[in-house]
Amino acid sequence: MSALTVLAPHGDQFGAPTPEELFNLPPIIPGVDWFTKPVLLALLTSVVVIALCWGAFAKPKLVPRGLQNVVEYGYMFVRDQVARPFLGKDADQWMGLLVSIFFVVLLWNFMGVVPVLQFPVASHIAFPVVLAALIYILKIYLGMKHQGPVGYFKNMMFPPGLPKFIYVLLAPIEFLSNLIIAPFTHAVRLFANMFAGHMLLAFFSMVGFWFLFEKLTPLGAPVGVVGVVMTIILTGFEMFIQFLQAFLFAMLAAMYIGGSLHPEH
Repeated sequence: MSALTVLAPHGDQFGAPTPEELFNLPPIIPGVDWFTKPVLLALLTSVVVIALCWGAFAKPKLVPRGLQNVVEYGYMFVRDQVARPFLGKDADQWMGLLVSIFFVVLLWNFMGVVPVLQFPVASHIAFPVVLAALIYILKIYLGMKHQGPVGYFKNMMFPPGLPKFIYVLLAPIEFLSNLIIAPFTHAVRLFANMFAGHMLLAFFSMVGFWFLFEKLTPLGAPVGVVGVVMTIILTGFEMFIQFLQAFLFAMLAAMYIGGSLHPEH
């Protein structure tokens, strides 16, 4: 049982959300069960990313200013820190995909600290699972295209230069690692961090609200102040984690694509 459930066993009575209420959100439109708040925020994120890129590069200037300058910094960050280390000379070819992944995941995460919205899209596991699955399908397709079906699985499971008896143990390990564990951890790492961060922020903000506004007492007030202070501190820390997880998700995507294009590395 979580601490949030202990402090607020009845959400309606105390005015604080339970974990069930935090993540199992009702449909926005009655009867349209799939159209929930996370779906709406995911669509909004896509529109924002398209609008940012369109506004920055529809009529680019030789000396970037304003929005173009900001988006170019983001582009260069992805190019220099994500694409080039893993894709080398092929980096420019994949920049559109990697920039889109980075900014979409970043905004998915930042939705968790935006007032009113306050829900990280990636805390619903379906979103990172679908995105990670698409990246992994692309990885396998590129590997088979550039190395051939036999060559791709041979390079994956039987890396050259090792004693033959090692392959008895190494081949199944490589198969599980590359085809099952890698895509699983790619999605779950993002989901778990956003899920836990949202829970912590909800817990401490609820503590602050409850003891300062609902049950204000001489003994409870200090606890409420601690709740407010922790909410502020954790919000800043959570924004750092949100950025870091977007960077790691895009970096792993680049690594998987680079591994399929350049198996020798």
